[in-house]
Amino acid sequence: MTTTLSKRLCLTAMLTLGAIMYTTSAMAETNRLVIESGDNAQTRQSAAMEKEQWNDTRTLRHKVNKRVEKEWDKEDVAFDAKDNCQKSSNFNAYWEDNTQRCLDRRTGRQIQ
Repeated sequence: MTTTLSKRLCLTAMLTLGAIMYTTSAMAETNRLVIESGDNAQTRQSAAMEKEQWNDTRTLRHKVNKRVEKEWDKEDVAFDAKDNCQKSSNFNAYWEDNTQRCLDRRTGRQIQ
């Protein structure tokens, strides 16, 4: 009976030692910290799409700004032309709002 008891004790001790070793190795594995750069195919694709969209909107904003500047330049030239027409020493000169031109009352032609 002592042999069986000693075998059981030995087996129990081995199982306990194995469990401790397994727990220690498992803890060692879970204590590992993995740091990723966050740079993967999905984030690169997302960044590329955002850059493309930014470039498209930038081009569109540039076109809109050029158009607004062009319209403003037209109004500025028309304002100066109206002012010059009204200050003209030619009594027959008048400003036509619809065409935004300075015209001669007698001939209807544009005055330079």
